[in-house]
Amino acid sequence: MMTGWNDFIWYASASSLLWITGSVLSFKKFRTGNVIFASGILIYLVFIILFWKSLGRAPMRTMGETRLWYSFFIAVTSWLLHLRWRYKFLLPFGAVLATVFSVINILKPEIHSTTLMPALQSAWFIPHVTVYMVAYAVVAAGLLVAVASYFKGEELMKMTDDLTRIGTALILIGMLMGAVWAKQAWGTYWAWDAKENWAAVTWLFYVSYLHIRSRYPLKRNLAVITLAVAFVALQITWYGVNYMPAARKSMHTYTMTD
Repeated sequence: MMTGWNDFIWYASASSLLWITGSVLSFKKFRTGNVIFASGILIYLVFIILFWKSLGRAPMRTMGETRLWYSFFIAVTSWLLHLRWRYKFLLPFGAVLATVFSVINILKPEIHSTTLMPALQSAWFIPHVTVYMVAYAVVAAGLLVAVASYFKGEELMKMTDDLTRIGTALILIGMLMGAVWAKQAWGTYWAWDAKENWAAVTWLFYVSYLHIRSRYPLKRNLAVITLAVAFVALQITWYGVNYMPAARKSMHTYTMTD
């Protein structure tokens, strides 16, 4: 029996329930809460694997499919960070954000064609999208920690810096992968496509944050504002360009037909 997109609601509901339950229990029972939260991640992963098998390709093409991966990676990221630093707000953050994106996918289902356009039939397809989704999850956690630092103290900013460094490096790796892929698919490393341009802008904002933190460590407010602007730019890169006039000629929008 094949697992299709119509089955997503059952897997997502079970995962979300476990994520929320685990995050609540973790406040009093750290290990129990983490195990329950991890069970939700496992169920979500099972759906991804079965859905991947059903499609016959990696579910990374449509916007709904990227939201699927984002929910998964944000849950994994918050779980791992909670295990490492034990800050109580991390699991609720992961539970809420992962659930929100799952609900969006339930309320706004998209067509998940089994076919891929020629440009997407590349060995770079899976690693490129995966690296970006992990990066998006990591920098989102970094922004949350930066906001939490106002209530928990300056020491959290070091955690934000580490997360942002990792996320910025992954974004750069994603862009480099995309450039090599573009060369193979379209004959050029950089076509000044809207999505390419916004990816570069996003990366530069995150680099600016790291520069401010390195050269002007006392200007925390400026650093956090820069981080917030970078996150907004990331949203434009991910899905905002789809609503721009330039998207009509873009080769990177997820709304393209076969």
